[in-house]
Amino acid sequence: MEKIIKKLTETYGPSGREDRIREVIKEEVSGLADEIRTDYLGNLIVLKKGTASEETRPVMLAAHMDEIGLMVTHIDKDGFLRFTNVGGVGPSRLVGARVVLPSGKKGVVFHEQLKELKELDLEKMYIDIGAENQDEARKHVTIGDIAIYDQPMVSLGNRLVAKAMDDRIGCAVLISALKELKNNHNDVYFVFTSQEEVGIRGARTSAYGLNPGLGIAVDVTMTGDTPEAKKMDVKLGGGAAIKVKDSSLITSPLVKDMMVEIAEKANIKYQLEVLARGGTDAGAIHLTREGVLAGCISIPCRYVHSPAEMVDLRDVEAAVALLGKILEEKIDF
Repeated sequence: MEKIIKKLTETYGPSGREDRIREVIKEEVSGLADEIRTDYLGNLIVLKKGTASEETRPVMLAAHMDEIGLMVTHIDKDGFLRFTNVGGVGPSRLVGARVVLPSGKKGVVFHEQLKELKELDLEKMYIDIGAENQDEARKHVTIGDIAIYDQPMVSLGNRLVAKAMDDRIGCAVLISALKELKNNHNDVYFVFTSQEEVGIRGARTSAYGLNPGLGIAVDVTMTGDTPEAKKMDVKLGGGAAIKVKDSSLITSPLVKDMMVEIAEKANIKYQLEVLARGGTDAGAIHLTREGVLAGCISIPCRYVHSPAEMVDLRDVEAAVALLGKILEEKIDF
């Protein structure tokens, strides 16, 4: 599991530029499915046909491939790069961060001289790639290029730290579940979605095309287990988090209760998640066409949208186990 997580988290793939990470995932799932295709928005759609003899509506699983980034908007005469955000990038988490551009050129993010830290915002920040002037910088970067965090994965025992755990860890769960899946009743679409970080776009279009009977997103969620953290009953090592609510979704009791019942029956460690702010692909899926029953299995994650997001391998394994047991069921709400 660690090997695939490392491979996924260290691959370049910001929103709208998912080509490289999509190819890595495609290579991992090749030979495991009945159909693999890419749609116009860049979603990777992987079909595993079910065993049902009668016609049933498919199950859609969604984990987003994209990560947050910094899009270059200007190269000044001294070779410094100005940028805007692609997704939820916090200025305080950028100071001193190392980044890498699509060309492979690396740099560091810093800010102009400030009187007070509260003045810090993206307009006062820049990327230094070590260029001595504009002409040298233009050899490595062009306007519209997107930089991402340059951070290798490290293991801290049961816990792993990397950039882009949001949501490459969800992609790892889907890949692992597909590899272990042997007896799914319904057809299952494993969808590795695009552009979630900029408005859950890929999930919206793919769900419309697939018209599933049930949609399940796999994504990260916040935790309440760090010093002075906002009160929240989700923690690292507490098991797979079954979503009750977030800003984009109030999970149907039919779906939430099904997940809880399956987890308890299979003795899979789980916790219930109520997220005050934030959303997942499930928010787009459940509003598709006339509406779709949808839920979410979340991976507890500390330091979300930072260069060092932390997850617990035991929670990841619990999510894979829970997803596998759900897919063995006959889904017919």
